Amino acid sequence: MGKLDGKVAVITGAASGMGASTARLFVSEGAQVLVTDMDVRRGQAVANELGSAAHFCPSDVSKEDEVAQAIEQATSKWGRLDVMFNNAGFGGARGPIQSISEDDFDITVDVLFKGVFFGMKHAAPVMKSQGSGSIISTASVAGLQAGESPHLYTAAKAAVIHLTKSVALELGQHQIRVNAICPGVVATPLAHGPLDDERKQKFRDRFGRHQPIGRVGEPEDIAQAALFLASDDSTFVTGTAMVVDGGAYSGRAWHKQNELMTGEGPIKLYRPEGR
Repeated sequence: MGKLDGKVAVITGAASGMGASTARLFVSEGAQVLVTDMDVRRGQAVANELGSAAHFCPSDVSKEDEVAQAIEQATSKWGRLDVMFNNAGFGGARGPIQSISEDDFDITVDVLFKGVFFGMKHAAPVMKSQGSGSIISTASVAGLQAGESPHLYTAAKAAVIHLTKSVALELGQHQIRVNAICPGVVATPLAHGPLDDERKQKFRDRFGRHQPIGRVGEPEDIAQAALFLASDDSTFVTGTAMVVDGGAYSGRAWHKQNELMTGEGPIKLYRPEGR
C-alpha cells in the first residue's frame, strides 16, 4: 500500500525541479496527480512519464481563472481533491529597491503570493465539502530570514508563511491542514539556471560545503517533506512552516564557525588558571 492510495493531488510548477519530483513520488505512493505548469512541453512530458495516474493542465498561477480551472479538471476527472501543492515560483525582481519597477513588482507578487492565495481559495470549498484535505505551499527560508534573496522574493515568501498560518486557523475545523515548506538551497533550475552537469556539480560543491549537513538540497528532499504533509502521517500538523534546508537556517556549520573565529583549526576551550 502507498501512503497516498486513493488521494488526488494538484501540483503547480510541476514541469521540473521540486514539483516534478513531488509528482513522481506522489504517483509512486498511489496518488492521482494533476500536473500543472506554464511550460507545456516539459509539463506534458512529466504527465506522460507518469502514465494514467497523471494528467497535464497548462496553468499560469498568476491568473485566478487558470488556477480554478486546474482544480476543476482534477475534481472532474477523479471526483475529489485531497492535496493542493502550491509550488510554482520563480526568482522574481532583483536589484536594489530603487531599481524595481511597478511591473516587476506586480509579476513577482502575482506569481509568488497571489498564486498561492488562488490555490488556497479554490481548493478550500472542495475540501470543505469532503471534510478533509491538505494544502501545502512552497515558501522559503528566505521568508524567515532576510539577506539571502532578493527583496520581493523574501517579502513574498514571508507572506506565504503568514497566510499559511492564518488560513490554517480558519480551515482546521473542517479537518483541512494548511502548511508551508521552507526549502534552503536546492539544486533546481530555479536556483542554478540552465547549466551543464559539470557546472551543476560545481554549484552543489560551492553551496554544500557551507551547510551543516554538508550538501545542498535535492528536489527529492522537498518531495519527501511534501509527502509527509500530504499523507495521513501528518493529521495533527497544521499552520507550520517546515524548514528543509540541511540545517543552514540554524547557523553556520561548526567547522565553518571555527575557521571564521580562528582562521585555522578547531577552537580550543579557554579555561581560567586553576580550573
